[in-house]
Formats: sequence, structure tokens, C-alpha cells
Amino acid sequence: MLELHKTLEPMRAAEFRFVPHHIGIMMDGNGRWARQRGLSRLEGHRHGTQNVRRALDACAQFGIRVVTLYVFSTENWGRPRDEVEGFFELLAQVIDYETENFRRQGVRLIHSGSLDGVPPVLAEKVERAVALTHGNDAYLLNVAFNYGGRMEILRAAQNIVADQIPAATVTEELFDRYLYTAGLGDMDLVIRTGGDQRLSNFFPWQSARGVFYSTKTFWPDFDVSELRRALEFYNRCVDVP
Repeated sequence: MLELHKTLEPMRAAEFRFVPHHIGIMMDGNGRWARQRGLSRLEGHRHGTQNVRRALDACAQFGIRVVTLYVFSTENWGRPRDEVEGFFELLAQVIDYETENFRRQGVRLIHSGSLDGVPPVLAEKVERAVALTHGNDAYLLNVAFNYGGRMEILRAAQNIVADQIPAATVTEELFDRYLYTAGLGDMDLVIRTGGDQRLSNFFPWQSARGVFYSTKTFWPDFDVSELRRALEFYNRCVDVP
């Protein structure tokens, strides 16, 4: 069970002058982590989903209240079918196990992405988890599932046109309200595990002004010490005259 800090107080926030309000995490490296240990890619994903609990607890302790996790991208459909189906089964188990816990602990779940093509049972579980935690506001966990950044921007533009909003009145603030993340604010820090330097279609609008941090550590090994290094990097980047 996910154990967010029981008092919901940022015990480690005092370590840093600047603590990001909203961070995004690209959870990469599950397959490579598994291969190094002679395990299947699905086992890597299993350990990766289990590590979400530890990472969210670390974020809570540092006083980070809004976290976006890149769980499954629109490009991930190109992976082997058995891997995708196995990952969906893992995700369904996690949702079943954690939804009530999130509800009790004040965590609001938000879904960014489309449920088109997602197995109906899993889609229903996602919608139910979002509905059950809708009134919470202690922490905001935005799950990017079947998400693509260009798709999101195109969707927002199409909805603005459909609402017949005059082009001259479209501002950044208005456009933001048509995104999945409306009300969450921009991402101050984007962390990518696994060593890659690419943004990979990850919230291009929301991360445009943020700090990008890449670590070679694979996602299943990402822990509080790795988050601390990311926050140290973030503070060096924003602490300028």
C-alpha cells in the first residue's frame, strides 16, 4: 500500500530554498533494469509500478503537491502485444489496490490522455478512480495514460474551434483551460530516468518553461536520494540573480 507521509507535512522541504510545485516524471528504464537481472520486461514493469509508491512518498515528504507520471504513451502501442497486455493487467491491479487508499489520504487522481482503444474493463477502472478521488486536494496525481503531447494540443485546438471562440480572443490562459492539466499549473521540473535526454512528446506545452533533469538511474531504482539530486539540480538552475 502506498504510504504517503502520515502527517502530510513536507518534512524535508526545508533542505531547499526552492521546491517545485509541479513535477513531471518520465518513468523510463524498466525493460533495461529487468534485462540486467535476467528478468522479463514485464517483471521490469511490475517493479516499476511498485516503485511509484516509494517515489510519491518521497515527493510528499519534500512538499511537492502535484506530480505527473508518464505511465503509457500513444507510441507505446507499438510494443509487443503481450507486453502491452501484461502491462495493462498490472495497471488494473494497481488501480484496484490503491484507489481507496488514495481516497483516504486526500490524493486526487487525474487522467491525462484518451481511453480510446483501452480495454473496457481497464477504462472503467480509470474512470472510477478519477471519480472517487475527485473531491480530494491534499495531493494531485496526474496519470498520463495513453497520452501524447501533440495529440493533446491538437485536441485542445479542435475543442476551441468547436466552441466557436474567436481566434483574436485565444490567449495562453484560455488555451490552458482546454488541456488535460487545466488548473494544475506548469511543470517546474521534469525528471527522466534511464539516461535518455529526449522529451518524447511529454507535455510540451506544460513543460515549456520547466527545468529538465535526466538521470541514468532506471525507474525501479529511483528513490528519495535520487529525488534529492534532482531537486539540488533544480535549485542550481532557478537560483540565479
